[in-house]
Amino acid sequence: MAERDFIIVSGLSGSGKSTVLQALEDQGYYCADNLPATLLVAFGAQLAHREGQSLLAAVSIDVRNRDFFAALPQALKDLRDAYGLHPRILFLEAGEDTLLQRYSETRRRHPLTDDSAATPGESLLKALQREREMVQPLADMADKRLDTSRINTHQLRLRVQAWSLASQHYGGLVLLLQSFAFKRGLPLDSDFVFDLRALPNPHYDPELRALTGRDTAVQAFLAESPELQTALESLRSFLQVWLPPFAREHRNYVTVSLGCTGGQHRSVYMVEVLARELLGRGQRILIQHRELNITETLT
Repeated sequence: MAERDFIIVSGLSGSGKSTVLQALEDQGYYCADNLPATLLVAFGAQLAHREGQSLLAAVSIDVRNRDFFAALPQALKDLRDAYGLHPRILFLEAGEDTLLQRYSETRRRHPLTDDSAATPGESLLKALQREREMVQPLADMADKRLDTSRINTHQLRLRVQAWSLASQHYGGLVLLLQSFAFKRGLPLDSDFVFDLRALPNPHYDPELRALTGRDTAVQAFLAESPELQTALESLRSFLQVWLPPFAREHRNYVTVSLGCTGGQHRSVYMVEVLARELLGRGQRILIQHRELNITETLT
């Protein structure tokens, strides 16, 4: 059976759209960067007419093509009604501090700095804020929003590959379990967030402080905690109840984020335990330990 997937990649300038297109291209997608809005339906029509052939395509759009945002709702309707295509929208975002740092490192110009609507001497920060307002309607339409503030290029590629593979090669749900530190901010792309900060903290044991939830000594410490075991059982029950309905509704990808104070001990341990258990039941798992800079795909 021919595979079919059509992805529209958009988001804030500097959030990683080029990396996403490269990751999709490596998976066999035909990719087009900054496709004009007037050509989106024609592009989809050419793909749809390839009877019996796989349809794996992705287009990138951003504020360089201002007309796209106004034309997109009608274009999506035309693709659906005329050709039976249902493009998925992947929207990339990042915090202003991250975007400012990336522009400083690359020394590239922001697309809006040459905009005729810009006020003379408009700062990069003002351009970023104006862009965020402009693309918000598209962000609200997105099937998946991905915050790239605290993930590197390699992690972004893995996340995108897992999300796309969920629809084309895997008949079930792909679950992302990620650990994080509350003190460094919430992962904005989460479907569910759980707070583990009330559980016993290995940080206060000098022998465990420098270790992580992937180390045997920390795992032994936490495994002996009745409170943690109660929380673990509660999370098991939650996932058992809620993952099947997501799968029945044809959701391809669900993100569950577990946070503690430093994102090093408790949240890491819980992600590791849950991932092993769910993998044993045939669930496809992607794990990410945000503060440890670790991303792995388990199959």
